[in-house]
Amino acid sequence: MRQKSVIRDAAVENPMHARILGAAFKAFVEDGYAGTSTLDIATRAKVSKRDLYANFGSKHEMLVACIKSRAERMRLLPDLPAPRTRQMLAATLTAFATNVVHETSDPGVLATFRLAIAEAHRSPEIAEALDSAGRGAARAALAGLLANAQSAGLIAAGNPTEMAMQYLGLVWEGLQVGLLLGVAKRPGPGEAREDAVGQYPGRGGGRHPHPPWRRRRGRYPRRRSG
Repeated sequence: MRQKSVIRDAAVENPMHARILGAAFKAFVEDGYAGTSTLDIATRAKVSKRDLYANFGSKHEMLVACIKSRAERMRLLPDLPAPRTRQMLAATLTAFATNVVHETSDPGVLATFRLAIAEAHRSPEIAEALDSAGRGAARAALAGLLANAQSAGLIAAGNPTEMAMQYLGLVWEGLQVGLLLGVAKRPGPGEAREDAVGQYPGRGGGRHPHPPWRRRRGRYPRRRSG
């Protein structure tokens, strides 16, 4: 929780800085990075260009700050309790995966990813920060949960990090590509929970081969058996 307090404290200590970042992010999302000028940002933030440059040296610096600030917010995942029973493990996995699908399909989060992708060639550090705070943090938290489940004899042996990557891939990554491309709709709370339930790893390590949203909507082809 310390990171959250640091972010809030920074906004309170420098409200102009936070206002400029908010205006910049909105402008970048609506008009694109190339289509946004520093005058546009200053006008939206209701500050002078002098004040704007006193806080940020360039438009690109504002873009980097926008993405990194949102990456820090994405890093704040809830603690996952060590499961004692299979029922507790199933409930924790369902809640975790439902939260991942819901939060990372948020339009603001998707807009952040699109901006990071567009600028990845010029500023790879912002893409790295976003990936670390998003996928990296979720993978680490889930790997810890699965390792605890293995220690309790609730699931089969295996590499917890690889299992976490496979689980998140089934729950989220295919949908993420569709959302980023604008060819998939954001799942509602009930659909997100169904996706999570469908990927519950059994004692033998088996998982459903396709998330429910793929089967239900038919947006992605099934694998052929045999």
